[in-house]
Amino acid sequence: MARSPALDTAPGLPRTRPGTGPRPPRRPGRAAVALAPAGLTLALGLWGIRRGNSMWRDESTTYQVAHRSVAQIVRLLGDADVAHGLYYLLMHGVFALWDGGLLALRLPSVLAMAAAAAGVALLGHRLAGPRTGLAAGTVFSLAPAVQRYAQEGRSYALVCAAVVGSTHLLLSAVARPRKRTWTGYAAAASATCLLHEFAVLAVLAHGATLLCARVPAPVRWAWAKAASAVAVVLAPLATVSQQQAALVGWIASPGPPELLGFAALALVGLGCAKAAPAAPGPLPLPALALPLLTLPGATLLAVSFLHPIYVDRYVLYSCAGLALLAGAALEAVLRAVPRPRAAAAALAAVAVAALLPCSIHLRTPQSRLDDPMAAARAVRELTRPGDGVLFMPARRREPILSSPGEFRGLRELALARHAVASGTLHGIELPAPRIRARMLTAERIAAVTDPPDQPLDDTPQERVKREVLDRYFRRCAQREVQGMVVVLYARPGRC
Repeated sequence: MARSPALDTAPGLPRTRPGTGPRPPRRPGRAAVALAPAGLTLALGLWGIRRGNSMWRDESTTYQVAHRSVAQIVRLLGDADVAHGLYYLLMHGVFALWDGGLLALRLPSVLAMAAAAAGVALLGHRLAGPRTGLAAGTVFSLAPAVQRYAQEGRSYALVCAAVVGSTHLLLSAVARPRKRTWTGYAAAASATCLLHEFAVLAVLAHGATLLCARVPAPVRWAWAKAASAVAVVLAPLATVSQQQAALVGWIASPGPPELLGFAALALVGLGCAKAAPAAPGPLPLPALALPLLTLPGATLLAVSFLHPIYVDRYVLYSCAGLALLAGAALEAVLRAVPRPRAAAAALAAVAVAALLPCSIHLRTPQSRLDDPMAAARAVRELTRPGDGVLFMPARRREPILSSPGEFRGLRELALARHAVASGTLHGIELPAPRIRARMLTAERIAAVTDPPDQPLDDTPQERVKREVLDRYFRRCAQREVQGMVVVLYARPGRC
């Protein structure tokens, strides 16, 4: 029977045409979901990237090691810093292509963190939809820890991006369990762990995710085989790294600040997980994000009661888990308000305003532990050609390693073999009697020292430096820079 035209114009019914009527709200596409957080992270990373022409000690180590030859880097890794070996080689390649100083030192981290932000956003998209992805990527971009390490010449931003990438491969392997997808996951996870060995805790978090999500046994077995392959690849690095454990002897056992900070983070994550709605992704979002947020840090904290090893930047990639949970919770909240777009804009404005003081501080030299470049400039201002220079303790030699030009014309009184020639991080010093003899030939000595509140090294070399300065020299001038003090000593009447 033909349909009566009157049905289309019956009283009380709206006149409609095919393809017309109320449209569902537009959702951002995958490209927009990824590009918006990546662009925000890139902009934040480039803002103040030179940080007042400052460089803290770990970045100084990256800078001077990456400028060695490949053979010299490999030789060094047998003695120190093997955990960062792959990163040093990558940065050696960067400086070989473009020796752009501080910009070249930090730009790889900026780009890596922008990629990580895009990856977090896409994880949220895959697990819970585009709005959750966009919110998660934005939360990740604005996180103070992410802003900080996006501007540091160390491996942590690259590790973060690599963990996010390997998590994507995990989702692909779970969704389409084939041999090549699991092989890709194992390869990516192995490369990530070679960038920093504690990335292996992200692999353990992935295993916990599969247990929480109750995936089929064959999928868990495939992950176990991939994780075993990662362990085999990582084993030589972990073995050598353990032999160099004295290099992290400065790490203290976790105290109330670390424990309370981690507990607060975990509670925030749990609260966000409860607020997040169920979504039809490859895995439940909380099952993926909660282990990534909590398991790496909890493991390091637990181990640290026996052997202190917990430093929050070692598990920086946990920020991805927090961002995913926060993004899902924000999406649930915004879905419940009458004008979600206006609420989202207002919330973003409040977050930016609240974080602005922290963001500005992170782009100043005072935001880091010390500034060897400032110490080098202070030495140049206080000295004249022919003066001696000492580093007290010897591991404070970063200023001359990263800024050798500032020390031109000065005599290093304690150095026996340069860092590069000796295959070490800071060089090898003379025996105490020879340091004493060389100090007594100088009329003026510039000493680069730790702040007064730091403990004094009790080695023969450090004791003799202090004894000779106290007995035969007088303080002439002093310059305090971030995390270091430069003191000019002279013989009486020679200031």
